[in-house]
Amino acid sequence: MKKHPILQIIGLALIMSVVLASPVFTPTVHADQSEPEAKITQVDVSQFPLVTLYVSVTDEKGQPWAVNPDKINIYENDVLMEPIEISGEGEIGPLTSLLVMDISGSMNEAGKLEAARNAALAYIDLLNTGDQVGLMSFNTEVQYPQPLTTNLDSVRAAIQNLRAEKDTAFFDALVEAEKALADVSGRKAIVVLTDGLDNMSRSNLEDVLAGISETGLSISTVGLGEPDQQGLNSGLNENSLKMLANQAGGLYAYANDAETLKSIYQLYGYLLKSEYRITYQTPAELRDGIQRSLRVEIGETSAGIESGSSEYNPGGVIPEVDTSDAWRMFFILLAALAVFLLIPFIIRSVTSKAGGKAPSSKKNSKSKPITIKEPPRIKLK
Repeated sequence: MKKHPILQIIGLALIMSVVLASPVFTPTVHADQSEPEAKITQVDVSQFPLVTLYVSVTDEKGQPWAVNPDKINIYENDVLMEPIEISGEGEIGPLTSLLVMDISGSMNEAGKLEAARNAALAYIDLLNTGDQVGLMSFNTEVQYPQPLTTNLDSVRAAIQNLRAEKDTAFFDALVEAEKALADVSGRKAIVVLTDGLDNMSRSNLEDVLAGISETGLSISTVGLGEPDQQGLNSGLNENSLKMLANQAGGLYAYANDAETLKSIYQLYGYLLKSEYRITYQTPAELRDGIQRSLRVEIGETSAGIESGSSEYNPGGVIPEVDTSDAWRMFFILLAALAVFLLIPFIIRSVTSKAGGKAPSSKKNSKSKPITIKEPPRIKLK
């Protein structure tokens, strides 16, 4: 298999993570002057006007960077927000993740399916008690062999039972994965692996991005194909995978060997457990459907750099209005209705004073039929 140049850049950092992290990763201690990079990975507005953000802070190699949570500053529409609650690294509570795996026929080549199984198992090994995980697979159809569960052994068994065949319906699988996580609260993420181009989906990238619900989630992608073979069934739509991960708060990485693939899954799992959770109350409390920008800064760096951005839309099919205006409108309409109902009584009162009589409401009694008697007949003798 031809090596892709990206591997030389990503591979070193990720393989180092395997050496350092078997089985446990540790936050990197930085003695140099490099700056951390922050990313908003999930925006949860299910308790609106409370807004909860999940923030990942890493170094330039993608390793977690431990910071004082009080130094993470959140701006909404360029206004600094006052946090109500901040949870530090490792304190965000249970994680819900859904592994979405390509089982199209091309995964039978070069031991890719076996490598994917081992990588997914390595990810499972990083989860804590109380974390939920599920398995969804796809080829021309989407299967859900293991729904979300805290029983990690059940997920391991489902991973071992995967078999590869047929073509690829990548975007359809992601739409179904979003539906599976729609009602889940807290931190939730999709980690998806594919080795080829989507050639069977009814959905597209825009459908996937539109399907991220108001509770939000992140989608991280892993490419296992050949990016320079665009247009072939064995190729990899790397641009779509990168765009998807970037717009859905996730990460993208590429692997063409089993060890690198395993290290990517381990790194993704550790990063998800190393995030920070920040909750604040938005000053713009109306669900007016207007997009709002978010920005995160790491305040303890030398320059207080602006590290990452995102946005959210509080939704609302019909834009809300201010509560005081709503009550004012209610009383105006109530008064108008009362006047309308009183109009007949007002007219009757005026007519009575003018000497007129109101029309009788008595019903006419039924009249008896008139019988016309014939005159008596005179008999002539």
